[in-house]
Amino acid sequence: MIQSIFSGLSAYKDSISLMRKLRLWKFFAVPMAISFFTALGIGITAYGLSDNIGHFIAQLWIWEWGAQTVETISAIVGALIIIALGLIAYKHIIMAFSAPFMSPVSEKIEAHFYSGVHQHRDTTNAGQLVRGIKINLRNLAWELLLSIPLLLLSFIPVVGIISTILLFLIQAYYAGFGNMDYTLERHFPYRESINFVKANRGFAIGNGIVFMLFLLIPVVGIILVLPISVTAASKTTLELLEQQTHE
Repeated sequence: MIQSIFSGLSAYKDSISLMRKLRLWKFFAVPMAISFFTALGIGITAYGLSDNIGHFIAQLWIWEWGAQTVETISAIVGALIIIALGLIAYKHIIMAFSAPFMSPVSEKIEAHFYSGVHQHRDTTNAGQLVRGIKINLRNLAWELLLSIPLLLLSFIPVVGIISTILLFLIQAYYAGFGNMDYTLERHFPYRESINFVKANRGFAIGNGIVFMLFLLIPVVGIILVLPISVTAASKTTLELLEQQTHE
């Protein structure tokens, strides 16, 4: 697992040069816009709802002393909850609606490295969009199911450190999952793709770790995260498919 994670991470080192060599930047304009405006919408929502959630949490404090302090802390906690849940939703929104633009990127990378080697299914833009929505709705449901308990535990001292690390790794896994599926959708139907990623979860986590770290870079990170991570994931996934054909 550890070696697979590092392999997923190392795939990033050639991403920018590969994008330049294959002239892939033209495919990224719409996904970049989707990424930017989705992040902007989540930020505005977090700002608008943090006070309401904070007030709701503060109502659990029934004493008058310290009420103002609790209200302030609750507003901060409310904003953090919205941002955490927003990041989860953000990944799946941009991945689902960027599918028709990211799949051609993956296909060009495949043609560059493995021209005529792999047999794969013919897909359409509409099919790619439907597949992207289906995969990401499935992943969103599972990620929320796993993340909400960990998010609540993250506010408990000591336990919170472990739960925060697990929360990050879960988010990384599903980010990598979505990036890998842009290649897998040409090769496998829905269920087989899920099984493939599960069998190679370390590579998905490695790809997703960098994806999540990119989101920490203001503005530039949310614009560049999808092009670079999808390029890296495509290269990794194609290598895994190549290994599978020789087993």
